[in-house]
Amino acid sequence: MAGPATATLAARERAFLQAFAPHWGWLALRGVAAVLFGVLALALPGLTVAVMVLLWGAYALVDGVFALMAGFKMRHEGRPLWAVVLLGLLGVAAGIVALVWPGMTALTLVMVIGAWAVVGGVFQIATAIRLRREIEGEWAYVLSGALSVLFGLALLVAPGAGAVAMAWLIGGFALAYGVLMLVLAFRVRKAR
Repeated sequence: MAGPATATLAARERAFLQAFAPHWGWLALRGVAAVLFGVLALALPGLTVAVMVLLWGAYALVDGVFALMAGFKMRHEGRPLWAVVLLGLLGVAAGIVALVWPGMTALTLVMVIGAWAVVGGVFQIATAIRLRREIEGEWAYVLSGALSVLFGLALLVAPGAGAVAMAWLIGGFALAYGVLMLVLAFRVRKAR
């Protein structure tokens, strides 16, 4: 039996989805950026560490900017989506660090990417849990968040992977993540 609290929660979730659905394109842009980055990393696995740092830094910066824009444009009860804003700030900060200090070691890059992936994945899972009753396909966001957390933990546990192995791992992750983001974007678009 659903009580007043359940009805209020359902109304808030519908309002959240209504704010989220018109901006499905931001999710799609993040997905496209991730797919492009993933394909490039898989096609050119012999990239030097410095080039990989710059490439990843550019990707993290672009993804962070898209997340910031989405977080401020999408509203829930009149307020920006702070989890998305924080994810965007994290991406921008990580991208700037990588671009300003491209000579960082592969180990440092792996640790930065690992931390970024874990935190971002946790935010995505939390957002998916909020949307689970309102949209079909929230599993794609949960799965992409879980994939992000697992990817980040793998990098944090074994940071000594070689540059080529890192390129393949990052490329595969980015490709899978991008595809899942695109699936979610079109599911949210359909929910409109």
